Amino acid sequence: MPEFVNILIINGVAVMVLFALAWAACVAQRDCTPVDSLWGLGMGVVALSTFIQTGGGTERRIVMTAICVAWAVRLGGYMLWRWRDHGPDRRYVRMMDKAKVEKGWNYGYAAFRLVFLLQMPLLWLVCLPVQLGQVSAEPANLGTLGLIGAGVAVFGILFESLADWQLVRFKKTPDNSGKVMDQGLWRYTRHPNYFGDALTWWGLFLIAAETPLGWFSVVGPIYLVFTLTRWSGMPTVENRLGRTRPDYADYKRRTSAFIPWPPKPAQVD
Repeated sequence: MPEFVNILIINGVAVMVLFALAWAACVAQRDCTPVDSLWGLGMGVVALSTFIQTGGGTERRIVMTAICVAWAVRLGGYMLWRWRDHGPDRRYVRMMDKAKVEKGWNYGYAAFRLVFLLQMPLLWLVCLPVQLGQVSAEPANLGTLGLIGAGVAVFGILFESLADWQLVRFKKTPDNSGKVMDQGLWRYTRHPNYFGDALTWWGLFLIAAETPLGWFSVVGPIYLVFTLTRWSGMPTVENRLGRTRPDYADYKRRTSAFIPWPPKPAQVD
């Protein structure tokens, strides 16, 4: 069996174990919110697992793993902090209540079926660049494409970190209660955190693309962007804010959805 198949299988098993443990913990406390932190931390585990299985040692493997782990710790730590600070995510509360009322499912089955069973394979899929990109020992060092990818990935981490920090500061100010965040990076894109996330994984793909197998990992960042922009990211957030923030429609009209861009002029009555 090819080495990369063994690596993908072992990583898949590792992801299943992580999600099984997280599922048991979440069911015990009747709160699925911590799964959001596992989305990041789990990818860091996969990157480290691949690094160990391939023997590490090369510049490309070290850089890919270091970037992925840094991204994972930053995002996973932030999501854990947000959970402890904000409490249960309303999305999961509504999802579990709806499953109980409409389908009669108990909490454990609903959490497994609607949350963990879905996110588990998606995590493995999205982080294909740090799996396939480490299989080949050659080229050992980063070429031009890899250096560009590393720069893009690091910039993405910094971009989404700044966006999250700006949002936290905005929400912590009492005078901003009920207002739309339209300052800092949020003035140029409605979702700077998602944009930074996408940059990180496209950057990791560029590093992986310097190897033959790495090109096949393009499905990872493509699917991530689809998820963020068309499925569970932007649509969910914008539907909620559209209902709860009176000024959100105007903010949405003048501000780029995803890629940062100067805002449109305010409408004149």
